[in-house]
Amino acid sequence: MKRTLLITLAAAVVWGTAHFRTGRRIAGALLLALELMFLVGAVLLAWPLREELASWLVQPFWLDAATAALIFLGMVWCAVIIRSYQLVAEGNGVAVAGVVVLCALVVAPLAYGVELVRVSKNLVTDVFAEEDGNDAPFGGRDRLNVLLLGADAGPNRVGVRTDSMTVASIDVRRGETTLFSLPRNLEKVPMPTAVSREAFPDGFAGTGDATTPGLLNEVFQWAEEHPEIVPGVAKGDRGPTLLKQTVGGILGLTVDYYVMVDMKGFAELVDAVGGIRINVTEELVYGRQSEGRIPAGLRTLTGEQALWFGRTRTNSDDYHRMSRQKCLLYALSQQADPGTLLTRFHGIASATKRAVSTDLPQNVLPEVIDLSRRFKGSDIKSVQFVPPLISTANPDWELIRSKVVTALATPAAKAKATRPASVPPTPVARPAAAVATPTAPGATPTDGTTPGGEDTESLAKTCA
Repeated sequence: MKRTLLITLAAAVVWGTAHFRTGRRIAGALLLALELMFLVGAVLLAWPLREELASWLVQPFWLDAATAALIFLGMVWCAVIIRSYQLVAEGNGVAVAGVVVLCALVVAPLAYGVELVRVSKNLVTDVFAEEDGNDAPFGGRDRLNVLLLGADAGPNRVGVRTDSMTVASIDVRRGETTLFSLPRNLEKVPMPTAVSREAFPDGFAGTGDATTPGLLNEVFQWAEEHPEIVPGVAKGDRGPTLLKQTVGGILGLTVDYYVMVDMKGFAELVDAVGGIRINVTEELVYGRQSEGRIPAGLRTLTGEQALWFGRTRTNSDDYHRMSRQKCLLYALSQQADPGTLLTRFHGIASATKRAVSTDLPQNVLPEVIDLSRRFKGSDIKSVQFVPPLISTANPDWELIRSKVVTALATPAAKAKATRPASVPPTPVARPAAAVATPTAPGATPTDGTTPGGEDTESLAKTCA
């Protein structure tokens, strides 16, 4: 029996061992060649294409192919083990039990792989929109603009308020990213379409009462509740559609897609990845009774702490909160790693499905993965449109758009624009954009001028 189990074990590791042992050399050679083909093929494909593997694993076709391959490998492997045992069988029921255990040990990791693929496919199909039929990466665009929304559907409010609104503008060739953040309390925002301008000719005003005073963060829910303002758009898509157009009009950009994260779901997502490491510059206070504390220093925040880090305004204000929110985004983008994704994938996928909604189509996901690889580890620039750069009650829309153009200009264009003329014009003082540094709670916002008088800040320096 011992001999039988040893040979069967050896055959499970080196296919064909039992066949060689019993004189079936041709069959043994074929099995060994098949195993070597699997191993060499996997190495030759996986190593040169390791950068592309992540992109494949967000495409349903390749996910189905991976499932079929894993199931086929498991069936062949078990067949080799069983047949090898039959060739050298000399034992009793104990030996049979050993073979069953050996098959289970082989199948278990493959079954786990099949489960990961299944969860990945469900995540792709449940969260992301159907393919848009465009084969060109990002539809041939040179720049991708994605509206990032933090939504809060608290118990004391009706519907969803988008209290965090940031456009990530990404150069698809270089992977350079600039974030443009708008405060939730912008008033009189110009409407983007003829129908919406007819409803609000002087800018969005809501009902004008305490429930809907006419702030930017109300546009999403207003569109959902008033289908006539977004004609021909299905429920659930009205809010994102109008808000993308509205924010795009404010910034002078075409917003391609949106990604909205529910605040409660965000906390679950942070817990799923094992927390988020971030620099807390000053102690933060949170909670209805100010009972919560996040001490200053480099901290690994739990989901609840991360939620309050990006949410609290106790001894602070909207603009410092916006700064902290961008640092959260930056930390998440830099700290995600393949090991965490693999070992915590079930929890991450489950939390993502509950927390995230988006209109990103499935066919652009490979390009998004490729972009994320390129800007991971690189700096992210940021511009925040808050006082004193603008007045939220009477915003200077032309100034906002001009700052966006300047922030996205190429280095050569910036150099040309700043080259002194023969007779320098008289400088006109204009307040600079506030930076996103999480300053001390309760501190008064400064003019936010970065070294050299630039409006664009570096999140790598700000959030370090």
